[in-house]
Amino acid sequence: MDAQGRWRADDIDPADQWVLNPTTGDYELRLSPSAGQSTVPGPRRSRGGPGAQVRSPMGAATAPRGRTAPVRDTPAAPAPEVPGPRRRRMPEPPPSRRKGRPKKSKAKKALMWTGGIMAFVLIGGSTAGYLYYRHLNNNISAVPDDGAGTGGFSKDRAINILLIGTDKRTGKGNEGYGDSGSLGHADTTILLHVSKDRTNATALSIPRDMIVDIPDCPTTQEDGTKKTIPGTSQTRFNESLGQSGRTPSCTMRTVTEITGLVPDHFMVADFNAVKTLSTAVGGVEVCLAKDIDDPKSHLKLSQGKHTIKGDQALAFVRTRHSVGFGGDLSRIELQQQFLSSLMRKLKSNDTLTSPSKMVDLAEAATKALTVDSKIADIKKLAGLGQEIGKVNTKNLTFATTPVVDNTDGATVLLNESKAKTLFAFMKEDISLTEVKKKEKEKVAARLKGSRADASEVRVNIYNGGAPAGSAQETLTWLQNEEGVLKSSQLGNADTTQKTTTLEYAPDQADQARKLADIMGLTASQLKPGESEETAQGLPAMKLILGKDYKGAGVTTTDPSKATDGVQNVQADKTVCAK
Repeated sequence: MDAQGRWRADDIDPADQWVLNPTTGDYELRLSPSAGQSTVPGPRRSRGGPGAQVRSPMGAATAPRGRTAPVRDTPAAPAPEVPGPRRRRMPEPPPSRRKGRPKKSKAKKALMWTGGIMAFVLIGGSTAGYLYYRHLNNNISAVPDDGAGTGGFSKDRAINILLIGTDKRTGKGNEGYGDSGSLGHADTTILLHVSKDRTNATALSIPRDMIVDIPDCPTTQEDGTKKTIPGTSQTRFNESLGQSGRTPSCTMRTVTEITGLVPDHFMVADFNAVKTLSTAVGGVEVCLAKDIDDPKSHLKLSQGKHTIKGDQALAFVRTRHSVGFGGDLSRIELQQQFLSSLMRKLKSNDTLTSPSKMVDLAEAATKALTVDSKIADIKKLAGLGQEIGKVNTKNLTFATTPVVDNTDGATVLLNESKAKTLFAFMKEDISLTEVKKKEKEKVAARLKGSRADASEVRVNIYNGGAPAGSAQETLTWLQNEEGVLKSSQLGNADTTQKTTTLEYAPDQADQARKLADIMGLTASQLKPGESEETAQGLPAMKLILGKDYKGAGVTTTDPSKATDGVQNVQADKTVCAK
């Protein structure tokens, strides 16, 4: 008999024993139909399984279900170790009144579940609830944070949770993935920052191949002894876990060293977490912009939308050779897409109003996660879940730490100037969703205002990655067909660039808007600043034709992002992997 079966009888799903009382609005333990409803603590059920006797609260033995018990005197049994709640049954309303009672909406039902995702196992202290609570607690694995965290999250301040996915190949069916003898690295790391007012959150991915300095790390070893593991300079971030005896607390210290944010807690998930959690919610929907066949991750999916779970979900978050540039940064985008979709599924009515799914989730999460010892309790985890659950999904942004390629071609380096701004946003609880909105408004304003006549536009044209001859083609078109006579083409630009841009000085804004109208440039392609260009002895704008150039007068697409150089996506958006 499995762990759940030890405390339930007759194959009744534990979640189905909890029902909503329409009079009180609370979830209550449903008693056995044969035992009748009582106003005293619930009966204590024998572990004998189907057919076993049930002890009444006063000690009298009742018959198994479907049988009649002989009448006999028995001595009073001792009280249950954990008595059930004393709840007074309210009288049933008359049929006419009950008929007119409004039903609870699905949204309100979902809200009740969200308010306490595992409340059904904590109600009142009933015997069944207590046993399941203890069972879930026994599922949880915990290790000390060795002083690397804040000491615990609080409801009156921002929350920082470090989520670590390790590539340790433990668990059934995982030995075939790569290095089966690996001690495990910090293969996937996300710092989840939830704002103090719970209005927004940022999930920051930290690339595993980013070169960092890992600080000295005091740790508690498996045998209980204390040991300080020396730090390592200029090494991959993923070495902060598993290697040289490093524990998750070492990864916490490394993240603090990088971002300046001190995590409250950590949660470590292995390969089984992806498989079991995706299965528990009934599958996670993902989208692909092309067919993928990656023999290394065992992922084979066609273009379009798919609902994946189990081994297929694990293959999806591990694949990298068939998407993007084939590196870890491309895989991070896939993982963010998967987690965004998983969070939408977790908060959907389909999940929140399904007792069986909630039980499966509770089992999967507690078995798959290793947490720091300060939060190794179902009540504390439920409390943390309530706080995180207050954030609207549309205000949760997945972002990636800004990096630049290293000279070795295999690792990346922190882009300190861009990262500094991003980390400051997180510390100050600034929503990246709002930043994106304001940035778009600011960029869009570049096209608002007066326009100069075409004959007044002065511009120098450079080829910065467009096909050969593009600068001359554009010049001819502007002069002969659009009347931009004060224009020149000056050959190749100093460097190549992906996007066509137009640089101009503040007093040239009306000229820039006119040329943008003529060429179909978007607001984000306009670069206001100080231009040193001159044409015929007078100030001129600088037009650089990038790799996106499709021909004279052909409109390009808008490449703007929330913050320049920061890879990000909102959790409520579906993005198809390329």
